[in-house]
Amino acid sequence: WVHGDPRKVIYPTDSYGQFCGQRDTLNENKTILFYFNILKCASPVVLINLQCPTTQLCVSKCPDRFATYIDVQASYRYRPDQWNYFRQFCKPGFNNPRKSVAQVLRDEDCPSMIIPSRPFLKRCFPDFSTKNGVLTVANQTTFKDGRGKTRNVTDLREAANGINNVLDARSVGMKIFEDYAISWYWILIGLFIAMMLSLLFLVLLRFTAGVLFWIFIFGVIGIIGYGIWHCYWEYYHLKGIPGSDLTVYDIGFQTDFKVYLQLRQTWLAFMIILCGVEVIIILMLIFLRNRIRIAIALLKEGSRAIGYIMSTLFYPVVTFLLIAICISYWAVTAVFLATSGEPVYKVMANQTLCKYANLTCDPETFNTTNVTKLCPGAQCTFAFYGGESLYHKYIFIFQLANAFVFLWLVNFAIALGQCTLAGAFASYYWAYRKPADIPLWPLFSSFGRAIRYHTGSLAFGALILAIVQLIRVILEYLDHKLKGTQNSFTRFLLCCLKCCFWCLEKFLKFINRNAYIMIAIYGKNFCTSAKEAFFLLMRNVVRVAVLDKVTDFLLFLGKILVAGGVGVLAFFFFTQRIPVFAQEAPMLNYYWVPLLTVIIGSYLVAHGFFSVYAMCVDTLFLCFCEDLERNDGSTAKPYFMSASLHRILGKKKLSPKKA
Repeated sequence: WVHGDPRKVIYPTDSYGQFCGQRDTLNENKTILFYFNILKCASPVVLINLQCPTTQLCVSKCPDRFATYIDVQASYRYRPDQWNYFRQFCKPGFNNPRKSVAQVLRDEDCPSMIIPSRPFLKRCFPDFSTKNGVLTVANQTTFKDGRGKTRNVTDLREAANGINNVLDARSVGMKIFEDYAISWYWILIGLFIAMMLSLLFLVLLRFTAGVLFWIFIFGVIGIIGYGIWHCYWEYYHLKGIPGSDLTVYDIGFQTDFKVYLQLRQTWLAFMIILCGVEVIIILMLIFLRNRIRIAIALLKEGSRAIGYIMSTLFYPVVTFLLIAICISYWAVTAVFLATSGEPVYKVMANQTLCKYANLTCDPETFNTTNVTKLCPGAQCTFAFYGGESLYHKYIFIFQLANAFVFLWLVNFAIALGQCTLAGAFASYYWAYRKPADIPLWPLFSSFGRAIRYHTGSLAFGALILAIVQLIRVILEYLDHKLKGTQNSFTRFLLCCLKCCFWCLEKFLKFINRNAYIMIAIYGKNFCTSAKEAFFLLMRNVVRVAVLDKVTDFLLFLGKILVAGGVGVLAFFFFTQRIPVFAQEAPMLNYYWVPLLTVIIGSYLVAHGFFSVYAMCVDTLFLCFCEDLERNDGSTAKPYFMSASLHRILGKKKLSPKKA
């Protein structure tokens, strides 16, 4: 924060290390960077990185015409207006048209030529355009280079290829901005519809969870059954056809897959595989039917719990704001670190044989050295920001530390949300008479408990996850750096490490999530809660697997239904295919801009609501498992589960709670 200077990102820097457009400086009204000889710049990347080997000057506007210093100097006596215009692109204070052209170009007092340009990224780039498939600048295909030669515009092609694409992208970007400007309120309406559909889907899950699941299961069984019948039909009709009785081994490997479809053995193999899958699914349904019923009952119970604690649906907004603050802190700190270098000046010489070229120099003492004598016209100009001090050498380490803090804070914000929601839903489950015994303001009370009592546990869980994620970031960085290496063992080792740490991260997220639920229920520390949650889940591993798959399927189906439904509606609206709203639909450059925004936004809105529902189901499941282990349904130890879950377990009636 002490060494950083974001102005290095906001403002371009000229050859003297001064910012263009900075207030209260001589360059306050000169906001654009101008390159004396853009032909020396190899590519747009070089231009943007401020390392082009030519003098760079802050100007108030880019040139709008072709001109050369030779022509302007020759006519300055009777055309002073041309000299006054050209002079604004010379070094500040230079006003000596009598100085010889050779000396002016050697000392780079003025550019040898100016080209019609337009500003982009606060820098003057040639005004390229294409006319009848021919590259032009201001409708001209040739220009004078100021050194007595007439050159073709194609000499600027290396810069033009990249710049034209960027300029075209800017044009597209302006049209996209216009589309957003005239359709933003319709986008908000679409997102509001997505929110209402998400709420409706969660409410309806109380009544339709079982129906949706069994429709899907029997649909899969029916499709596989049709596949078995089709394989048998193909197998039967290929009987007697020459060549159909050959084996796969006989014909060997073929690039055309249709060859294998002419063999009876292929369809027999498909039929056997599908029969095996069908039998496995049916057996699983038979042996796991009770656990599937429990999973569906928990899904319905989750919908009922959210109905009693509706405020939980809007808690993701709090998590979003906390993560936005974390991202802002990380981004600002990263910018300050990236801009904490000192200005580095290097010798820029016109002579290619100058031994001092590209060496670092000090602009204050440069004129007293022998460099200007040995290399006439050499200058000490700004190159980039950097440094050789201990601090500057370890900026990369500081960036890693900043990334680690970012990961830790984001994981803490997510952990706080999970623990808060778990506490609210646990208070619902452990209320014996629902909803009468549910405490007042359960979400707010749970948030207060998490902040007051569980901050250390949440931070510790977030720390473990952040360390693993940082290792994954470092592995991705090493993989990027070693991408061109030919060492197969190194690539294999990196691939294995990346895979292992990806699995470890997934496992830790699963453990942390359930540990936070146990923390919210019992208030114990992280390690104890993680251990108890893990062994509780292991004792109910089949139920966990069934519940996860049933929940994942129904929530994924809900996200697709919400995003797809709103997307179809938005498509017909923005393409003016709904007669009732045809006059209301805005005229757009690209109708897909608001359409994609609505679809992606609807999916994210649905994901936010359904993440609350998933947390609710996971919390109720752990509470259900604890309820089964702690209580036996007797008068002394009554179950806290709902009547529907109680019936599935085979109990005839709930035992009354002991007074």
